[in-house]
Amino acid sequence: MDFDEGDSADLSQIDDRRGRVRGGAIGVGAGGLGIIGLLIALLASFAGGTGDGTGDLGGLTDILGSLGQATASQTAPDTPVSPIAKSCANVTSTTDNATFIACAQSNVQKYWTEVFASAGQTYRPAKLVLFRSSTQSGCGPASAATGPFYCPPDEKVYLDLGFFDELESRFGAKGGDFAQAYVVAHEYGHHLQNLLGVENRMRDLQQRNPNKANEYSVRLELQADCFAGVWGHSAYATGKVSKSEIAQALDAAASVGDDRIQRATTGRVNPESFTHGTSAQRQKWFSTGFDAGDIDRCDTFNNAI
Repeated sequence: MDFDEGDSADLSQIDDRRGRVRGGAIGVGAGGLGIIGLLIALLASFAGGTGDGTGDLGGLTDILGSLGQATASQTAPDTPVSPIAKSCANVTSTTDNATFIACAQSNVQKYWTEVFASAGQTYRPAKLVLFRSSTQSGCGPASAATGPFYCPPDEKVYLDLGFFDELESRFGAKGGDFAQAYVVAHEYGHHLQNLLGVENRMRDLQQRNPNKANEYSVRLELQADCFAGVWGHSAYATGKVSKSEIAQALDAAASVGDDRIQRATTGRVNPESFTHGTSAQRQKWFSTGFDAGDIDRCDTFNNAI
């Protein structure tokens, strides 16, 4: 992903907590919306849990806790970190990962600000919290093991940069600049849903139809993928993204499909416990948004998924 000379990161929208490590707790951002999506909750059904993050996790702490504990053991409190640069020129995910993510976030929010303005509406920005190991969110404790997520109560996106290494090493994503930008765009898709009232309507549907709670969750996640694709269309149209990088995003979307995550972590696939969609579904809806470049094509609640 190529940024222009004049592109800059809006540092006022970045809450950099990387130098403030808080233990190694295996926290779950209750009520948060994530790209892997509270992996503990996703797998709870295999250990007799409720699937909503409140059940008995059984031996899952051994599966997931190792990631959070390992990260904590490798990172001492108050470890100095490189400051995030304002200029985005010549920045890549390999040269300066934190600045690249900040630049991607600024580009995503700039795009949605313009979309809202064209419709006579005002977009309300959401801060990005960068952290190491664990931190606190408005949805509860967050750790490296939970993956990136958006918290509706405090309207912030939470991201441990180590997630991208895990995405590649554990779930087989090929990585790359635009794959990381896709992750950011997906989480800001959840912010968009919050602003538009979609998230609240989905929660209401879940309460009225608890037997379809997982289905509604899947539809919400796929819509966030579609929103990410709509932004990707704009990035491609302005020359910031190449066709080969679009393939990176599609690969990243596939790597966080429920079926692929379950197979990688448990060796089994349980469709009834899906909360985010299959690899194929996630790729389909990112492509839908990317091909159309139109948010109106992202109605995952009234169309077959």
